[in-house]
Amino acid sequence: HNEHEVDVFLPTAPKIPDGEKVDFDDIQKKRQNKDLMELQGLIDAHFECRKKEEEELIALKERIEKRRAERADQQRVRAEKEKERQARREEERRMKEEADAKKKSDEEAKKKSALSSMGSNYSSHLQRADQKRGGKKETEREKKKKILAARRKPLNIDHLSEDKLKDKINELNEWMRQLESEKFDHMEKLKLQKYEVRLATKEQKLRKFGVPRRKRTHH
Repeated sequence: HNEHEVDVFLPTAPKIPDGEKVDFDDIQKKRQNKDLMELQGLIDAHFECRKKEEEELIALKERIEKRRAERADQQRVRAEKEKERQARREEERRMKEEADAKKKSDEEAKKKSALSSMGSNYSSHLQRADQKRGGKKETEREKKKKILAARRKPLNIDHLSEDKLKDKINELNEWMRQLESEKFDHMEKLKLQKYEVRLATKEQKLRKFGVPRRKRTHH
């Protein structure tokens, strides 16, 4: 041997025991089975996750639908309450209008009644005054009745408004004052006529006894 010679290590194949044989097909099959099991596990996990997501989606849709139904019910209740409020307001407005119309009608009826009463009372007053002067001739009484009938103004107030009624009242008051003034003048003339009648009667009696007639002084 050379003193510089180096030993070289050469690997050797494992020694297979005698009587045993390596089955490469079986190893390959086991590896495939393992891969299939892992793939099946992934598939199962995927479908499980998808099933869970679908269940959550269904639950979400149910909650949304329930909420939509609740909102619709709330809106229906609010609409019914608003409709009831509107109906109450309309009824209150209608009742107020009816009350106002009745009040106005009653006030107009009272005013018309008062005006009619004023006219009838004054007419009765003139009739009583005429009856007290019963010594007058019938023709003169008829003449006065015609004059009064001509002066008696028809009211015709059914179509008048409140302002027009006030004007009518003022007009009637002014008319009554005018009639009172004419009545006063008439009564004064009547007194003068009675005085002249009494004076003429006295003078007639005095002339029977030879007393001369006095000259009448006119004012």
